[in-house]
Amino acid sequence: AQVVVESGGGSVQAGGSLRLTCTATIYPDCTPVMSWFRQAPGKERELVSELGRDGRVTLGESAKGRFTISQGNAKNVLYLQMNSLKPEDTAMYYCKLDCYASETSGFPVEYYWGQGTQVTVSS
Repeated sequence: AQVVVESGGGSVQAGGSLRLTCTATIYPDCTPVMSWFRQAPGKERELVSELGRDGRVTLGESAKGRFTISQGNAKNVLYLQMNSLKPEDTAMYYCKLDCYASETSGFPVEYYWGQGTQVTVSS
């Protein structure tokens, strides 16, 4: 099975920055799409940002203007640069790997979640 591992979380003060890293094991039969989600206590998991197959970036409302998603030199590495952090950004951040059958298939055939990395922002 594919393996997804996040790192880079921590505790920062409001206004600070963090960079999260996701590293995935991607097998040849997987056309990957990787994304970041987050979940705060008592709230539903929400999309932070996705890097699509065509390179298009999708940003959740919470990320606009402050967070940047990017791919590493290796295609199995995904970053999330978070600037101007706010206490409401406090959450567990998860990396998700969607596996598509091809570049043009409409839906993923499998998906995998990492264990998450905790981000805590104090005021």
